[in-house]
Amino acid sequence: MADQDTGSVAIVRRKAATAPRHLRQVLSLHDFEPLARRRLPRSVFGYVSGGVEAEVTLRANRAAFDRIALQPRILRDVSVRSQRLALFGQDHAVPFAVAPMGFSSLAAYDGDVALARAARQAGSFAICSAATLTPLERVATEGGSGWFQCYIPGDRARIEGLLARVAQAGFHTLVVTGDVPVAANRENNARNGFDAPFRITPQLIWQGLTHPRWTIGTLGREMTARGMPHFENMEAVQGPPLFSRDLVRSTIARDRLNWDDLRFIRDRWQGRLLVKGVLHPADAQTAAEAGCDGIIVSNHGGRQLDGSVATLEVLPAIRAAVPDMAVIFDSGIRRGTDVLKALMLGADFTLVGRPFLYAAASHGVEGVHHAMRLLADEVDRDMALLGVCSIAELRDQMPLLLPADWRG
Repeated sequence: MADQDTGSVAIVRRKAATAPRHLRQVLSLHDFEPLARRRLPRSVFGYVSGGVEAEVTLRANRAAFDRIALQPRILRDVSVRSQRLALFGQDHAVPFAVAPMGFSSLAAYDGDVALARAARQAGSFAICSAATLTPLERVATEGGSGWFQCYIPGDRARIEGLLARVAQAGFHTLVVTGDVPVAANRENNARNGFDAPFRITPQLIWQGLTHPRWTIGTLGREMTARGMPHFENMEAVQGPPLFSRDLVRSTIARDRLNWDDLRFIRDRWQGRLLVKGVLHPADAQTAAEAGCDGIIVSNHGGRQLDGSVATLEVLPAIRAAVPDMAVIFDSGIRRGTDVLKALMLGADFTLVGRPFLYAAASHGVEGVHHAMRLLADEVDRDMALLGVCSIAELRDQMPLLLPADWRG
């Protein structure tokens, strides 16, 4: 036991030694969160980390992973392993990508481009969010992103304008978010002083003064390089500035959207089309009937309807409902075993959000690259411990999944 424990510690130390010196104590995705908390003002960190209302769904996403136990197989030759995975015919080095996250460039300097660049370096991709302060054109050209997530306006003329802009920028995959008909009740934002657009308040000024690395190194650097940030990508035209007297962003009539609008988009969008926010098998089937190429099973990371079902819990039923459709899993992944559990339960690919943004906030592109490497290392090691050499083998010879509280 002692020899084995010593060997395990040595492996961790060797892996840490290959990282840049300032990242050698960052041994898992969890380690980035306290680093980001120290760097970011309370309002910005609270926006990124928080859920909605009582955060029941936010906690449920993690609890769902903890309720699943793995039953490995032993004495199998696992000396040659690969976690490469194809999605829509494109090969990826890792089975996870960066989820779309709003205000990424407020948490990290040039955060949207940083996330996209790091993802490409890792052999994966990042989905550019509509709720960002970086023009989608820059994310495509400088970050190399080909995926764009949008909040569709409830007006077809405006929809066509947005589609034309996204296509002109070179994006090949459009992700339509379907679970945000109205703004959620994010009480933590109000408590922490987060407004969008921002308004100058004593609380905001104090947060800026007490977090100079963020004020100078993120917000100040951004404004020096590119001027006042704006809400860039909600529609075909530039939105209001980050700091504005207009304290209410338009919800662009999203409560009018329905499946006919998605069919309208399908008729006009030449690239791949996915819908995000699917939690019910019937909605997955409707998405397939409407011509979508895939769906993202997601509850918005616990940021919309509090008390909604955890994504992992509904994944098997949704997979069964659309066996021939691409199913991507989102919400709650923090460990390599989480990635593998989602893949075993029916996902074709997975998305990871907050941990990568924490990494960008604390260490930029280098931090995100390190975070993706840590997660990839965990996936590789966990595959070996499960007794499988590939994702295909993981699915074809799926280890038995047991509830964590199971008793034989």
